[in-house]
Amino acid sequence: MKYYESLVDLKCFSRSDVERLTKNKYTADSLIKEYKRKGYIESVRRNLFVAVSMETKGPVANRYLIATNILRDNYVSHHSAFEYYGYANQVFYEVYVSGKGRFADFEYDNITYRYFAPRIEAGISLKDDGVRITDMERTILDSINDFEKIGGLEELLRCLELINYAKEDKLLLYLEAYDKQVLYQKTGYILEHLKKQLRLSDGFFDVCKSKLKNSVRYLYKGIEHESNTFSKSWNLVVPQDLMKIVSKGVDVNANL
Repeated sequence: MKYYESLVDLKCFSRSDVERLTKNKYTADSLIKEYKRKGYIESVRRNLFVAVSMETKGPVANRYLIATNILRDNYVSHHSAFEYYGYANQVFYEVYVSGKGRFADFEYDNITYRYFAPRIEAGISLKDDGVRITDMERTILDSINDFEKIGGLEELLRCLELINYAKEDKLLLYLEAYDKQVLYQKTGYILEHLKKQLRLSDGFFDVCKSKLKNSVRYLYKGIEHESNTFSKSWNLVVPQDLMKIVSKGVDVNANL
């Protein structure tokens, strides 16, 4: 167990990390093989390992740190970022990961790691625990943009209801980077329902409305076949009562 404590300190590591530790390629290969056999480490995926706690017999790295280390420049995003910050209504058995390092979805320790290609590059922070993750404002916009693919509308609204502040200058910066009219529409419409709670000014919504054109959009796919209404201010076809979706516990997008 000469190198075990060092690997516990690393928590997540690659073969090259072990080679730097042992200072020998062949020693590193032998060490990985021996430690896997003895249960000191586990293979997460190709060239990614995690140290195993002798007390709990589980990985010493949590799902968010594992996601950060899948490939270079990966980071936690979408609903998984809400979970990390403590703003998720429920914990998923999936971790959403973005970044330049694209990978095929895989499962480890009963958790599925799913890749989402990033739309913008701004809004990434490195936490003291080593986790790379989207900041709150980037998380809000990514989740609004992709809610039909991740968790659905009800879960998005429940997450947003837990947040008590958002920096509107960052929201506008990231919206500009996205450069999508429909995202201005959806963001303005949804966040207007939480305007006071998130402490957003009238100016924020004025900027969002200034980006609108004459084209009518839908809040989500299939709403045209449901009971809906037209939001003239946002040029958007929306549910009859957005926040009632939360109170009723009915998720119109869960199966999309």
